[in-house]
Order: sequence, then C-alpha cells, then structure tokens
Amino acid sequence: MIYVVGSSNTDMVVRSEKLPAPGETVIGESFLMNPGGKGANQAVGASRLGGQVTFIGKIGDDLFGRGTLDHFRQEGLVTDFVVTDPELPSGIALINVNAAGENCIAVAPGANNALMGQEVLAGLEKLTAGDIVLVQLEIQPEAVEAAVNRAREKGAKVILNPAPARHLPDNLLHDLFLITPNETEAALLTGMPVSGEEDVRRAAQMLLQKGVRNVVITLGSRGALIRTNAYERMIAAPEVTAVDTTAAGDCFNGALAVGLSERMNLEDAVRFACAAAAVSVTRPGAQSAMPYRKEVVRE
Repeated sequence: MIYVVGSSNTDMVVRSEKLPAPGETVIGESFLMNPGGKGANQAVGASRLGGQVTFIGKIGDDLFGRGTLDHFRQEGLVTDFVVTDPELPSGIALINVNAAGENCIAVAPGANNALMGQEVLAGLEKLTAGDIVLVQLEIQPEAVEAAVNRAREKGAKVILNPAPARHLPDNLLHDLFLITPNETEAALLTGMPVSGEEDVRRAAQMLLQKGVRNVVITLGSRGALIRTNAYERMIAAPEVTAVDTTAAGDCFNGALAVGLSERMNLEDAVRFACAAAAVSVTRPGAQSAMPYRKEVVRE
C-alpha cells in the first residue's frame, strides 16, 4: 500500500504567451479548472500507474471539497482518511502557464493548513513495514513530522518530496529512506548553490551526510541524479516537447512510489519515474496530465 500524506487544491489555470511581470497584466488564451495540490497530484499519479493508494489530507465543506472527494473515488483512491474541515475552505491554486510550458503558481492552502498530526496518525494506523509513505511540504510541519516518525516506527519506507522548498530540521532527515529535491530545493536544504552538475553531486553527498539513506535530485528535462552510500547514477529523461510542466515533479514522485512498492530497485524506479514525468509534460493540467501505466511502459 502507498500512503500519500499531503495537500489537495483546485487549480485555476490561465495559459498565455508569457508570464506576467510584477504589476503587469497579460491577456490569457485559455482557462482551465483542474483538481491539483502536490499531495493529491502524487496520489492520483500513483493510482493511475497501478499503485494501491490511500490519501490522507483535509478539504473544506464546500463545492470544491465535495468535487475533490468524488474525483478521488473515481480515481480509485482510498478516501477513509480525507477529513472535511467545517470552517476552512478547500485549497485553491492560481497558475499561469506560458507558451514554453513554464509556470508560476500562487496557493491559498485553506483546509490543508489544518491537517493535524493526530489525523495523520489515524490514517497510518494500519501501516506495515512493506508500505510506502509519500509526503510533501504543502501541509504543516506537525503533519509532516507525524507521518515521517510513524513510518520510522513501523519500518515503512518514507519518500520525502521537499516541495515547496523550505528549511527542514536535521532530525527529520536522519534515517529517511529517500528524499527527492529539485535543484532549488537541494540548495535550500544544504545551504550551498546548486547550479551545475558538480554542485548537484556535492549537494547529494551533503544530504547523505545528514543521515538520508538515498538521495534523488530531479533535474527536469535532464533527468535525475541518484546518490546512495554505495553508488551514484545519472538517469536520463526521455526527450519530449513540453507543453505544461505544472505537475511533472508530482508525477515523478508518484511513479517513484509505485516502482518502489513493486520492489523495483532504486535505479529502475527512477527510470520509470522519469518516463512517467516525460509523458505528463506533453499535456496541460496537473492531475489530468498524469499518465496511465499503459502510456509509460509496455506490459
């Protein structure tokens, strides 16, 4: 079983020729409203790729929240631990996407910020050593720490996707099975610039020194670097023409969780994740862009 602990938002996406500069208004070409949020994106991505997924999160008692819950069920997620907050609204993300597929995002977390550690622990009550726990940073630190600590207690594998970027205490990183930062997030976690291949290698080594057992630094269209105490590998990403990169990292992490849950070795799981993410950037949206298994590999 894969347990995804994280955020759920409704994405409101405007596509335009360019991204607006501060104080600038640009005329959009199209508008799209999609289910999103890093946690929900990763959960749906993992489910579409064949994972058995339980989602742990919080939504508002509103139109967006009710629609989100229906959508989760249609995607095959276990929703027993999706909590409805009676007061706070569901999370919302405003996304601009330019002609090159680059984006900028503003998020109003709403009920996501009210997910409590005790609610996370309730969702992980049946966690076993063979399970995967996937968590990001669009929820409160208390909820993240509850998920990581419970997984440690049960011997489950934790994948921590440290996005959006923020400082994390070393005790959270210690003995973490896997961390998956991009270059910006790796720079914040290590306190060093990460702007080239040698910097990426040094950052990965520094994260190992903080106690993380395995590091995968995602490099966008260049693929990903794997670093463990035993070896280092660069995994290339398939070459594609990007349309929208909004949830590529979420697709990568969901696919990685599926690969590890199927007992792939780390190198094969990262290769599978790169292939899935490459498919996702060829179409618009967040969860709507998540590929199905048959689109990524030949069965």
